[in-house]
Amino acid sequence: MGHVLGIDLGGTNVKTIVVDADDPSHIEFDESSETRAELGRDAVLERIVAGARRAIAAVGRVERVGVGAPGPLDIERGRSVRMPNLPGWEDVPIVAELEARLGLPVALINDARALTLAEHTLGAGRGTEAMACFALGTGVGGGVVVGGRLLLGMNGTVGELGHQTIEPAGLTCTCGSRGCLEQYASGPAIARAAGTPTAREVVAAAQAGDERALAVLETTGTALGIGIANVVLAIGPARVVVGGGVAQAGDLLLEPARRELFRRVRVMPVDRVEIVRGELGPHAGALGAALWALTR
Repeated sequence: MGHVLGIDLGGTNVKTIVVDADDPSHIEFDESSETRAELGRDAVLERIVAGARRAIAAVGRVERVGVGAPGPLDIERGRSVRMPNLPGWEDVPIVAELEARLGLPVALINDARALTLAEHTLGAGRGTEAMACFALGTGVGGGVVVGGRLLLGMNGTVGELGHQTIEPAGLTCTCGSRGCLEQYASGPAIARAAGTPTAREVVAAAQAGDERALAVLETTGTALGIGIANVVLAIGPARVVVGGGVAQAGDLLLEPARRELFRRVRVMPVDRVEIVRGELGPHAGALGAALWALTR
C-alpha cells in the first residue's frame, strides 16, 4: 500500500509521522510542532496541513491519513464534538477539512484510543486479549481492548477513563463533571499540586530525590490506582498500560498505583494484573492514528 501518515493532535503539540504500510513499526518521517491552540482552530488546521505536506514531500507519496484528536468525537461523521483542552473546536468537520486540503482519505479516532491501538499492536500490550490503557498528558484519556479488539462503542467514545469519578465532591473538570481522574493525574494537575509550571519539572525533581515532588507523585499514583481498580473490576485486563508524557515518571508513579490496586480489588486475582509503562513513547498516538487509517 505504500506510506500512511499519522497525526496526533494534542493540546500542547502536533506530532506527525509516516510509516510503511507493510511494516508500521518502521517510521520514515517524524516531526513535532507546537499546537498553538490560542491562535484558533483555523490556524491549528493550517499547522496540521503544513506538517502533513512536509511529511508527504519527505517520503514522496502517502496513500491515506489517520488523525488522533482529543475529546469526544463523532468518528462516524468525522467531526469533533468538543475538545475541553482545545477551545473553539466544537462540531468541527475535521475529516472533511483535511480531505479537502490534502486530497487524501482521512480517518479520525480519539487520540487515547489511537495510543491504545498502537500499544496493543506494537507496544506494551502485545499479545493480550484484554488490556486497559491510560494516557496521561495535558488531559487523561484511555482505551480498552477486549477479546483482542479495541472497543469503540457509540461514536468511538468507549474508553474515556480519565472522566471516571474518583472523588464525588472533587474538583470541577473541563468536561463539566466533578472529581474526574483527569483533575488528579494529568500533567497540569501534577504541576498545580507541586506549584511548578510543568509536570516535567516535578518528575525531574522527584527523580533527584525531592521530597515534595515525590509526595505529589505518590498522591497522583494513588489517584491513578483508584481509576485502574475501577477498570480492572469492569473488564479484567491482564495488563494495564500507562502512556503519555506523565508516564516518564515510571515506577515513581506506577508503584503507588499498584499498591492502591491491591488495596481496592479483592474479588479477582489481582496479582495476575500487570501495570506497565507504555513502550512507544511520544510516537504512540501518531502510530495508532496511522494504524487506524490502515483498518478503515
